[in-house]
Amino acid sequence: MSKVKLGIIGVGNMGSTHVNNLTDGKCPEIELVAVADVKPERLEWAKGRNENLTCFNTAEEMLDSGLIDACLIAVPHYDHPRYAIACFERGIHVMCEKPAGVYTKQVKEMNAAAEKAGVAFGMMFNQRTNPMYITMHDMIASGELGEVHRTNWLITDWYRPQSYYDSGAWRATWSGEGGGVLLNQCPHNLDLWQWICGMPSKVDVKLNFGKWHDIEVEDDVTAYVEYPNGASGMFITSTGDCPGSNRFEVCCDRGTLVAEGRTLKITRLKEAMSEYTGEERGAFSSPNREVETITFDTDGEQHVGVLNAFAAHILHGTPLVADGREGINGLTISNAMHLSAFTDRVVELPFDDDEYYNELMKRVATSRRKENVNEVVSDTSGSYNGAK
Repeated sequence: MSKVKLGIIGVGNMGSTHVNNLTDGKCPEIELVAVADVKPERLEWAKGRNENLTCFNTAEEMLDSGLIDACLIAVPHYDHPRYAIACFERGIHVMCEKPAGVYTKQVKEMNAAAEKAGVAFGMMFNQRTNPMYITMHDMIASGELGEVHRTNWLITDWYRPQSYYDSGAWRATWSGEGGGVLLNQCPHNLDLWQWICGMPSKVDVKLNFGKWHDIEVEDDVTAYVEYPNGASGMFITSTGDCPGSNRFEVCCDRGTLVAEGRTLKITRLKEAMSEYTGEERGAFSSPNREVETITFDTDGEQHVGVLNAFAAHILHGTPLVADGREGINGLTISNAMHLSAFTDRVVELPFDDDEYYNELMKRVATSRRKENVNEVVSDTSGSYNGAK
């Protein structure tokens, strides 16, 4: 094949973004051939962008059409694993929007299906194309700065007014989204946090549900984590701070990384703290250091870069930006945070997937969108009509 023939399930906010990128020719090795959505106006809009598109009223019709080699899933969170599994069963390559799903139990089933199918499976973690985060990842992975001691991410520039939450019945509900800021705004941050710093082993959290808005899910988070090596970390986020901040700091044995805006400050110690601390020194001395500041002029190729890598992986065997099976990592952290709040205890990873699922379903059962639970969890439409 010279091009990957792609179909998109869901032509809402993210789906339409992908349609625009593809029809603008930004992904030369992908041919967008089909879209599926239950809303006629969305299909009409897509057809207006590309008159050669074949439009389907249901995802299943598109998946069974034989027209597509690969599928991009851009539907509500609960349905990501279900549609991915449907693709795997048909031998169709999958690119899935974030998050991987709502709860780890369903995502493990998705990952198992991906292993069995043996097709390409990518996750739309477009922030992994950002050169600043790539630099942080590579420096930590190389061991240049030594072992991680502490991680802190203050990511509160997610301000949303009440009108944002009122714009869709599915928003900020247990039955519609399965969570709040952690599952809607922060999947990229949680993925980057674990990609750069590794997975924590313990999670303790204070979640505030509807602290700043009339919603039932969390809009304010302060989480403390511990890592297997004894390092500790904090993750603080909110949709109630304006203008908010975005500062990511990683302290290591031989230096510190601080990312803020498009600037990365790298402090390299002349001697490792683990060596310096035990020596005979002045009472208030500290290791000599050198500081480098890098300002990046781009956020990387983002969504287009992920899709181009996806096509190249299928056609040429080159690496994905993010393997779809890695989507469970950030979700595991957010599920652990929710479980810590639900049960008022420190949660150790791995946790019991069934316990989390049961706790979540208790809240789904009493969700203010209770009457639409079946629609959200089982709808086959592929319609996604909301902006993240």
